[in-house]
Amino acid sequence: MRHVPVLLNEVIESLQLKPGMNVIDCTLGDGSHAEAILKKTAPNGRLLGIDADPESLLRAKNYLYEFANRVAFVRDNFSHIKEIVIREQFGSVNGILSDLGWSSPQFAERGRGFSFLQDEPLDMRYSGAESGISNLESRNAARLIAEMSELELEKIFREYGEEKLSQEIVESIAQNRTEKPIERTGQLVKIILDVYKKKLRTNKDVPWVGGLHPATKVFQALRIAVNHEWDAIEELLAQANDVLVSGGRLAIITFHSGEDRIVKHRFKQMEKEGFRLITKKPIVCSEQEYKNNPRARSAKLRVIQKN
Repeated sequence: MRHVPVLLNEVIESLQLKPGMNVIDCTLGDGSHAEAILKKTAPNGRLLGIDADPESLLRAKNYLYEFANRVAFVRDNFSHIKEIVIREQFGSVNGILSDLGWSSPQFAERGRGFSFLQDEPLDMRYSGAESGISNLESRNAARLIAEMSELELEKIFREYGEEKLSQEIVESIAQNRTEKPIERTGQLVKIILDVYKKKLRTNKDVPWVGGLHPATKVFQALRIAVNHEWDAIEELLAQANDVLVSGGRLAIITFHSGEDRIVKHRFKQMEKEGFRLITKKPIVCSEQEYKNNPRARSAKLRVIQKN
């Protein structure tokens, strides 16, 4: 099933796309946003699609086959955006989009440990085990769990996942890893569930909390840490001035309060460096979109323009 893009109309409108414009989609995924961008910039606008996941690129190529002569597909991390533009000789860049949300197929169908609903190797690297594309992605989730101190793990779970039981979960991880390496999602999920069962004094197999599976936040935190996602955002924002032409716009969609905080603060700094803030407040989904796609609820779109 193809990933459903969030805030699609808002993105197209905010980027002020016109025929002939060149746009970069930093998180190509299944190419849903990219397809709309290509239609809006027809007949000769070009798109540079970046994704670290080789399987995502294959899916995107299938979905965007009719636009193949107008698309450059690049397997890399968007933290290298300036280098990629030069290497691909992409030319003038009128718009940049980065949708920082996760793709359901990417998590559920890849078998890399993103999903806590199935037992698989605890990897979580977007680019896969043999990437060779970025020094950012060096250790998988299993290695982080094995090698990080309790203090480091607790900080990751607390800051990246906003996990309230981070200390208790880390203490249990520390105890379990001395007995046997934690290398599969099933092992980690059991540890988390046992902590929550004890805390909530319940015997339920899965004591859902506020509509969330207890493993949600820990898995989110590990994914962010493994892929250095927040560092990549900082790198992207730092290079925007060198990549965009005058009048070009940068649009970022976040789903996590920490991500949005990074973008918000960096945009304020960019205003002092010759950019104009387009969105004083983030754009959020409509009630209708939320009904059709509940995961759009936490999406926030911020846009800035180079003067």
